[in-house]
Formats: sequence, C-alpha cells, structure tokens
Amino acid sequence: MNVTIKMPTAPGRRPATPWYAPSFAALLAMGAYCLGMTMLGSYPFGTRSRAVNDLGNQFVPFHAHLWDLLHGNTTGDLLLNWNSGYGVPFLADFLTYLMNPFSWLVGLFPRDLAELPVFLVTLGCIGLGSALMTVLLGRVHPGAPWPRALLAVGYGTCAWVVSDGTADPMWMWGLVSLPLTGIAADWCLHRRRWVAGALLVGVSWAGNFYTAAMASLAMALVLAVRLLLAAEVPVRDRLRSLVRAATMALTGILLAAPAITVTLEASKASRPAPEAVYRGRPPTLDFVAELLPGGRGSVPAPHLFIGMLGLLLVAAFPFVRAVPVRTRVAWYGLAACVAVSFVWKPTLLLWHGLAVPNGSPYRASFVLSALLVIIAWLALAHRPRPRELAAGAVLVALIAALCSGRSVVGPATWILVAGCGPVVLAALSALAGHRARSTVRTLATAALTCAVFFGSAYAAFSVTAVRDQLAWWDPKITLDDRSIAVHREIKAREDWPRSRTDPGPHEFANNDPLLLGGEGGSYYSSYVPERTARTLRELGGGWYIHGRHLRSVEDPVSRAVLAVSSFRTGPQAGPVDVGRAAAAPLLTVRPGLSAGDLDQSRRGTAGRGMDVRADPRVGGGSVFARQERLLGARVYEVPTLRLAGGGSGGTGGPAAGSHAAAAPESGAVRPVPRLVDGEWRLPATRRGGAALFTVRCTPGSDVFWYAPWYHGKVRAAGHTSPGFGIRETTANPVKGLGVAPPDGRLTIAFSNPRAQRVPEHPLGCLSREKLATAVVGLRKQGPVRLSSNGHGLVAELPAHSTGTAVLAVPAVPGWGCRVDGGASRAPHSFGGLVAVPLGAGATRLDCSYRPPGLLPGLAASGAALGVLAAVAVACGVRRHRGGAHRPASSLES
Repeated sequence: MNVTIKMPTAPGRRPATPWYAPSFAALLAMGAYCLGMTMLGSYPFGTRSRAVNDLGNQFVPFHAHLWDLLHGNTTGDLLLNWNSGYGVPFLADFLTYLMNPFSWLVGLFPRDLAELPVFLVTLGCIGLGSALMTVLLGRVHPGAPWPRALLAVGYGTCAWVVSDGTADPMWMWGLVSLPLTGIAADWCLHRRRWVAGALLVGVSWAGNFYTAAMASLAMALVLAVRLLLAAEVPVRDRLRSLVRAATMALTGILLAAPAITVTLEASKASRPAPEAVYRGRPPTLDFVAELLPGGRGSVPAPHLFIGMLGLLLVAAFPFVRAVPVRTRVAWYGLAACVAVSFVWKPTLLLWHGLAVPNGSPYRASFVLSALLVIIAWLALAHRPRPRELAAGAVLVALIAALCSGRSVVGPATWILVAGCGPVVLAALSALAGHRARSTVRTLATAALTCAVFFGSAYAAFSVTAVRDQLAWWDPKITLDDRSIAVHREIKAREDWPRSRTDPGPHEFANNDPLLLGGEGGSYYSSYVPERTARTLRELGGGWYIHGRHLRSVEDPVSRAVLAVSSFRTGPQAGPVDVGRAAAAPLLTVRPGLSAGDLDQSRRGTAGRGMDVRADPRVGGGSVFARQERLLGARVYEVPTLRLAGGGSGGTGGPAAGSHAAAAPESGAVRPVPRLVDGEWRLPATRRGGAALFTVRCTPGSDVFWYAPWYHGKVRAAGHTSPGFGIRETTANPVKGLGVAPPDGRLTIAFSNPRAQRVPEHPLGCLSREKLATAVVGLRKQGPVRLSSNGHGLVAELPAHSTGTAVLAVPAVPGWGCRVDGGASRAPHSFGGLVAVPLGAGATRLDCSYRPPGLLPGLAASGAALGVLAAVAVACGVRRHRGGAHRPASSLES
C-alpha cells in the first residue's frame, strides 16, 4: 500500500464528491427497488400487502399512532400511551420504532394512507444510504464518482435490505448510519471536523441505536485497518487519530443518550423475551452461497449479496496486482474475521447487544455487505486488468458450482449469474482498456449501469417473492376499508377520560388500539412492562409471546374494573359485534381501604403477582376473587368441581363417556383427573373423549372459565370454548360458557390432546344484577371532574374525600401523584393498579407519568452539547486569532 503523507495548509485536500454521483446512486437504488416491487405487484405498486410480520403488527400501527400525535388526534403524548395496555409508557417505543427521520413523513399524508409513508421509510433509507455510501467510498480511496455510485447501489439493495430490513423499517436506519459513522471515522483519520463528526454519530444513534451500534463497531474495525496500513504515518499521529475517534464517538453517543437510557430502563422493566437459542453456524457452503445474488435459503445464514458487480470485483480483488499484497491481506482478513464473528456465539452476542435475537440471528449482516462493497471499490479504483477480472470471474463460477445444491441458489441466482455476470465482466474489461474509444466506453458504461439496475430490481423481486411464501409472513389486516370504518366508529364512541372504548382482542394487527383508536388492552412491543402484563393476566386477561403481546380483557367484571364502557369483540375473519358495558369510572375513591389493604411494596407488587391473601370462601385465591377485590363487591359464585359419576378431589369413579372409562381391549382403567397441590391434573383424552365434571350455579347466572395455560376445549350448556394456553407463552383470558340452566346443574367437559393442568376452581358464575349494583356504587365514588393532559390525570374529588383513590391504570415505575398540591410521591398498588392514599381528606389529585431514565439521558445530552459548543467556540477563536494551525495528516489508500 502506498501511503503519501502531505501537510496541507488548509483542510479538505481530497476533492469533494460531486453532488450528482450520490444523487445518481440514490435514484438508481430506489428505482431498482420500486421496479422489483412493481414486478411483484406489491403495495404501493399493486394489491399485494406489505404488512408482513412486524411491519403489519407493529410499524403500521405505530406510524398511525404517530400520525395521531402529530395531528393532536389522540389522548396521550410521547411519554404515555393511553390507547394500549390500559395505559403504558410510550417514549421507549417512540425512540425505538419511530425515531427514523423518514417516519415523520407520515404527518404529511392522510391517516388512512399511513402505509405509504411506512413504505417511504424503506425507500428513503435505501436512497440516502446509497448516496452516503458513494461519499464514503470516495473517502476510503479516491476515484471516479460514477463507479462508486454503481457499487453503492449494490449496498442499498443488498440481501439484508430485501430479506430483513424492509420488514422492519426501524432497522433501515442502519443502512444510513453505517456510512455516516464511516465518514466521521475518516475525518478522525485526517484529524478534522471533530464537532461535525460527533454530530453524525449522534444522528446515527438517535435514528436507531441498535443498528447504529453495529455500524459503529464495523467502522471502528475499518478505521483500525486503515491506521494499520498507514505504516509511514508516525505512531504518535495514529494514536491521536484513535483518541480523536474515541472521544468523537463517546460525545456523539451521549448526544443520543435518552434513546439509550430510557430504552434501557424500559427494557429492564419489561417482560422477558422468549429465550432464543443459537443453534450453531450454518454449513460453510450455505454461508458462502449467500454471496450469490437473488436467493433466500431455508437454512438460517447471514444475507450478504451485493449484486454481480460487487461480487465480481470482490472475487477479483486478491488478483489485482496494483493493490499491495498487505492491503489485500488486511481487507480480506477483516472481511473473513467479521464473517466468522457472525457464526461464533461470543462475537455474535457482541454484534447484537449481548443477546441472541429472536428470529434471524444475523441482523448485523449488513455491515459485512458494506465491507464487501468497500473491497469491491478498492479493486475497481485500482483499475483491474482484464486478466485479473477473468480470474475473479473464474472464482465466482467456482463458488456457483460448489453451491449449486444449496437452498439459497435457485433459478433467480442462475439468471443473475449467467445473465448479468458476463455483461458486467465484458463492460469492466472494456473500461479497463487504456485505448478504448469513447464510444466503446460509453456503451460499456451504459451496459454496466443497466446490469446493476435491472439485476438489483430482479434480486429484490425474487427474494421478496420467496420470503412472502413463508406462512410466518402472511400479511396482517392494517388499513383497509373495514379497519378504517372501525376506526371512525370507535372515534364516534369516544368517552375518554370518563371511560374507555376498547377496540377488542379480535386483532386486525397485534396493536389494534394504535391502529383503530380507543383505549384497549391489546399491546405488542418489546417494552411491555412486566407489571402491566402480570396485572392484566391475573385480572383475567390473555397474552401471547410470553406476555410481550397483551390482549384486551373479555369478561364483564374486568371491563367494569378497567372502566371499559364500550367494546368490540369477534374473530378477525368473522362478524364483529359492538357491545356496551356497565363500567366504573377511571378513578374511584375507596373509603374503606387503608394502607394495610394495599399491596406490600410502595411501588406496587404487580410484577410479583397480586395480593391473593386468604379468603374464607371456596375459590378465595382464584381469578374471580381477585376481580371481586378490585371491584369491591361479591358478584361470583365459585363452585367446586366434582367428577361426573360421584366423588370429588379425584376419589370418585369415572362416568360413561369420560376418558376414564375402561379400555375394552385390555380391561385396564385409564387415569382419572386428580386434584394435586391446588390444581386438577387432567390426563390426555382420546378422540371424542373428555374429562367430565359437574357443578351447580344459580339458575340464569353467566358461567365463565379461567385456566390460563389450558390447551384444549371446554364445553358446557351447549357452548364450546377453545383454549390455546401454553405455560408462560400463551395465556387464555377469562372466557364465557353460556348461562346456567333452570336447574342450575352444569356438566363441564374438558377435551385436551395432552395432559393438562387447570386451577382447582376454574369456573365462576356471575350475577349480572350484583355486578350492576357494584358498578353503581363505584360510580357514586367517582370524581366530580376528571381531565387528561397527555401523560397525566387531574381529578377534582368530592369535598373531604378519605380513603384511597384507585386509578384503573397498571402501576408501573414512573408514576407520581400529588394530593391537594403536595409533594409528588410514588403511588401504592392495589391489585396491581395505581392507588393513592388521600389522608385525612382531599379535594384534588394530580397524577403524571415520567419515564425512568429520561432525566439522566437529558443530562448526558446536555453535557455533550456543552462539550460540542466549547470545542466549536475554541476552534472558532483560534481561527479568528490566526493562531498556529496544526496541519492534519492526509492518508491515501
């Protein structure tokens, strides 16, 4: 490697990249992706929905909610989301899912078209990432701008983008942050623009800290290689560049500190994700086959391809004699080390924040694609000869032959290798000739541009088509005519903050309240608070994904407790019914509650479960007793289950038709249900069989069952209710089983394909009259006036109110309440809900929410801004005084 040390008298020795090259790269990359989606018939170029996986479940609903926030059309603000989970923190969601600057375009479109700006997030990141990569390549090594632009198109439409990034728009900012941090690192290399570099790092981390961390690590490795190869630069200067880079990176990260501190605190308080197990590295040939464009394999492996132009140049790089041997070894060694680090668990954890990701374990693969693009540019910038290009083509052909049987290599791969490959080779060979006529060079340039454009478009089409065939990628219902009509209907019923309007658990997407409006319980996020999830489940709500996707409650008592006055219910594909419920106010004053009645921890015990202290009646520790405690009245009968045919507690004999009937072929008696440690143990039933129990309830009462982890069917009174429980993963809500018959006698049948456990008292018989009376009593204990101010509530109470104010919101860390203008104090918890002792008498209660970690994050950002301002002023003063300016070393690779 030739290293030239120059001492310029003014910064900016290297010629700037002309504006048209980045613009050309951006337009070409965006055009190629749009052409691929047009070929597929994907939205917005066709009727095929893009709302697959988390794009439909999270990003479209979150962007619809962002539209509501931007237009003042919602009840909450950036700090608190009243729509989901019956009141949950929101800032961590905003900083994670919506800080991509392109997301804010949603405010420029009608709400009903929110999917279009979500598409523009992807498209904008492809364009901006390609443009910035064009600039970065020029900083790594000088050369003609248009070839850099063509290689940058391969980066903007790489395999990671079309396989992973487009389904998670928040990650797409990583495509931008990598060249941004690379440019900042290059300024450190030349000891220039420290303040501007810190700002670039801050923008990268603010847009999406997860992928920015990966990009920063990758560019740190690139900086290390460039310093290592600068052998003629004094060690002292190289160390200065390293120190400069470290301080720049630290300051830039501190600028984005709230994105880190708030999300870290929210993550610590959230439900744990299902344990992800890394199953080991993929077979070597499957890994290598990912370099070939146009395919998506069934074997999990890093998605790497950067198009035929980039692949051919990467393959030719070891043979380009104009590049010094140590340079070739260093860059190839870096790429190889990064590739190995993706499939070795300790370094895989380092790339992904010390946790194996759920889903694809190779979310950082875009950084390896970027390294391959840089290597391809180093090869092209040194004008490879036709013989060297031919050697690269032979290597590509050998890779294709060796990997021909791999799942990632399909018809699209062969079309691109055999179709685009020869065109790219011929065009590069023609351009390598020093004596080529201008006409030949023009034709070669046009051919190369067309090969890159159409090859990228076809790769995007083929990979997306293969991906969307997977059952896991079925699109969700987001903003169609039906969901838009539901949104308008819910807005017409809005009664906040007097009561809630719940869009129900029928799931157009996993975040229906954000998509449809209202104030429901459904909520799907990485930041579902542990206390919220436990409170709602122990109140009788259901959940999925270990509680990281909550469902709205479905029974009358829970709805009454949580102030749900109207709701929608019904399956996604079937009719949706509108219901009205007798609901208590959002805030009630409970004169009979004392400090001893509240849960033990001042900050709430919802994370450990509700207080289920002994109750003298049968079923005192059941979900029905917990609901009654929050309601403040007895409204259920909780009957004792008895085995059909006589007996109880597992001692009675089996009844005909039950699973315990004698097996005629052997004469053996199959196992019968047993009551052990407060749970019924139900053996697996055969086809048509069932475990039968009898109970007695007041005639005409509504029968409900609750067994959160039960998987099977429950039948009674002509009704069948399915359960889909899997311990900790999927929890059933309280579900209805019809009405008790005139004689009050019910036969309950449990049909389950495998051995199950259900609570000792899984049934509750509800008196609607008692519930109505209890709700009327709570309404009398409501505030005189209740108002909401985004992330808080203000209640005017009846004069001299005593006891405890109970707010129907899960008690999570961050709430603070003031009684009659006093000092703000963390509330207590009553059954997992916010509870505030009122003392001797009160007339006003103010409660507001502040996300944990926000103030430390803002303090760190303020300190970083102070440092930036001080450095900028010092540099300005020095320039103004004409003081001695230390010239910066300029390194050329």
